[in-house]
Parts: sequence; structure tokens; C-alpha cells
Amino acid sequence: MDALDGGQQAGLDGQVGLGVDIVEIARMKAILERTPSFARKVYSEEERAYCEGKALPEVHFATRFAAKEAVVKALGTGFSEGIGVRDIEVRRTSKGKPYVVLSGRAKEVARRLGVRELPLSLSYTHTEAVACALAITEDSVRAAEERANPLEELARQFKEARSMLDEMEPSTPPATDAPAPAGGAAAAGDARPEAAPLPAASE
Repeated sequence: MDALDGGQQAGLDGQVGLGVDIVEIARMKAILERTPSFARKVYSEEERAYCEGKALPEVHFATRFAAKEAVVKALGTGFSEGIGVRDIEVRRTSKGKPYVVLSGRAKEVARRLGVRELPLSLSYTHTEAVACALAITEDSVRAAEERANPLEELARQFKEARSMLDEMEPSTPPATDAPAPAGGAAAAGDARPEAAPLPAASE
């Protein structure tokens, strides 16, 4: 299964863990065709029903496999400590938004780490499926709450300083002798447009 994916891991440091994973859709299709039992071993009945009901099942199997990998990377464990691929399930809300359901050892590890939320994002192109998961802990929420008041005070002080500067500024700005840019407005048209981003679809 390791050959399917690539990605990065930033495990829990007591606050927030990030996991990102990429799966090649063509490789997932080949595995499903070569080993029909793979889907039954890796995915729940609900996951299989959803994927097999799509025009391109391999795309949705790939996004869910990426999601399972992204979640264990966010937890900082990988598939160790007894966590299995069936312990992580991707479901969808009534509005179609994907979310994670943990069971077995994955649920126990997440509870031990103090994880309270696992937001999930799934997307894909015509060649790759991508998943991103965040493991948000109780510690991270408390830290954010503790930072809220100092940040509000800093914002208040900044507004006061800005108001004082505004009062000190002259009502009429001084004239400048700076020459106009050569070519005038036409010079702005020389900039090259940015390349169009790779189109991607979200689940």
C-alpha cells in the first residue's frame, strides 16, 4: 500500500497535526482490477457502496485511501500502534461534505492525544487524488483562547495609534515632481498573465 501514495506529515506536537497524502488514480485502478479483495480489506461497506456507485470508482477509492493516510499522518502515528486502514472511515454529510469516523485503535489513539476535531479535505485531478487532514487538540483550542485577549488588546492599541497618525497628517498631500513612467498606461499591459492553475475537483 505504501507504493500508492506520497505526501507529508507534521504530527501532533501537543497542538495541531497536519497530514497530506497523494494517490495515483491509475495505480489504484490497476490494484482494484488485479486484486478484487483489496476493496473489501481496506474500505467499509458504506465506502465501497459510495465509490462503486460512481462512474469512475477508482477516483473515489483513491481519495479515500489518501484520506486514511492523511489522518494517520496528522495523528503522527502512521499505520502503527495497532491502527488499521479499516479504523478510519470517510463518510459524507447530507450536504455531501466528507468527514472522518474513527473506530478501534485509531479512536483510542486520537482520544489519548486529546484530538477533538479532524477536519478533512478531498480533491482530485485526472491523474491524482489528494487528501488533507488536521488533527485539532484540546491544547490547541485552549492556546487559541488564551491568545484571543492579548490579540484584541494589540488591535485596539494599533487602531488608537493609527487614529493619532491620521490626525497629524496634512489635509492636502504635497505635490510631487516624480516623472510619469515611460510608456504611460501602455506599460502596464506588458505584464505577462499568470499561468492558469491545474483544474481540480472537490468531493
